Amino acid sequence: MSHTADERSPTDDTRQEAAGTPQEAASTPQEAASTPQEAGGTPREQRVPGPTAHEPNTRTARGPVERIADVDVLRGFALLGILLVNITFIASAHRLEGVHDPSFDGALDRGALHLTVLLLESKFYLLFSFLFGYSFTLQMRSAERGGARFTSRFLRRCAALFAIGVFHAVVLFPGDILTTYALLGLILLAARGTRPRAALRTAFLLFGITALLYLLLGLLIWLDGGASVDTPETAAGIQDTLAALRGDPASVIGENLARLSDVLLIIVLLQGPAALAAFLVGLAAGKKELLANVSAHRTLLRRLQWIGFPVGLAGAVFYAWASQGTQGVDFLSFAVAVDLLTAPLLTAAYAATVLQLVATARGARIGRALAPAGRMALTNYLSQSLVLAVLFTGFGFALVGRVGPATAVLIALSLFAVQLVWSRWWLDRHAYGPVEWVLRAITNARRPRWRNER
Repeated sequence: MSHTADERSPTDDTRQEAAGTPQEAASTPQEAASTPQEAGGTPREQRVPGPTAHEPNTRTARGPVERIADVDVLRGFALLGILLVNITFIASAHRLEGVHDPSFDGALDRGALHLTVLLLESKFYLLFSFLFGYSFTLQMRSAERGGARFTSRFLRRCAALFAIGVFHAVVLFPGDILTTYALLGLILLAARGTRPRAALRTAFLLFGITALLYLLLGLLIWLDGGASVDTPETAAGIQDTLAALRGDPASVIGENLARLSDVLLIIVLLQGPAALAAFLVGLAAGKKELLANVSAHRTLLRRLQWIGFPVGLAGAVFYAWASQGTQGVDFLSFAVAVDLLTAPLLTAAYAATVLQLVATARGARIGRALAPAGRMALTNYLSQSLVLAVLFTGFGFALVGRVGPATAVLIALSLFAVQLVWSRWWLDRHAYGPVEWVLRAITNARRPRWRNER
């Protein structure tokens, strides 16, 4: 099942909202509390200024509130990773069943799929989850500044996210993570008073315990004689899935509903604990305002790169090898355990690299391109699923199983390029993305501004 994303982010009455979806799964914008200053005295505006960032000129009772541009940039980056992973599942019934598709055995297709699994799969939903936790702290500060009741606002947000996620999972793509974020958000709400160190310890414990359980599961399967992923039952299931996804819209929705039980199992056993752990890491980072003053944490960023890349890539190689479907279920369980321990390090290394890149003159252009997409990540996440559903299922062209991984990657990159341009155009004219506007209205129980002030 796809590790989707991600949650996106609308949110508070102030500046950066976190939706927690790719988006959020799924992610979401978040509100910054103050203008970050660089250590050493030279201020580096972490905000994408004025028209470049398409930032509405809103104010709070205590003055203007500025967005933390790096949060939006990371969210835009995560949105691309989620799309590249999700399209491999939406385009292939074999991927949905966890086996190799012999129809696409060319070197280009094999390379595209292996690189996607190696470098992207199970990495970017963790980044979205981290941003959800970080955004949560910004929303708390926003509510405090405005004298609003944070708990009721956040509960409304979670309820709205859950409803959107259910629609997304049933109609467009069962690999939804918005519903997971909405439910885990209740745990995050209960843990909001946790100190940063305690939050980090709990996160590490969650990763460790979940990995241990997968190791034990793999050991039990191995002692029982092992089990194959590629079986006659799997082959029959693939043909049934292809027929359903290529059928009419009712057939597609029926297949999505039938697959939800498998998705639920993955969420409970894998994505849920890992996403909650990443929430807690984001909570700790948000309380320390790590992204409000990135330049003061360059040593930490370099350390994350030096540790995260070698350890994370080593674990990713083992996970990619075991995920090909040629190994047994026991090896796959061992690989998931290793991935749970190493994928967060690779995700952190990716984020550290992006943050350092956009701090440079040339990299700032990349940041300005990604930030608008990150500001309306929930809209972009859902629109990605809509476009892919039209392309690959009976809602439109029914290309599932007919497009190889290399072509799917090109489609994803083209779609994301369009979203970059569209996001910039939209936010130049509107205060929020369409879905972000709805989520914000529900969260704050009032109709927010629609057009940008001129």
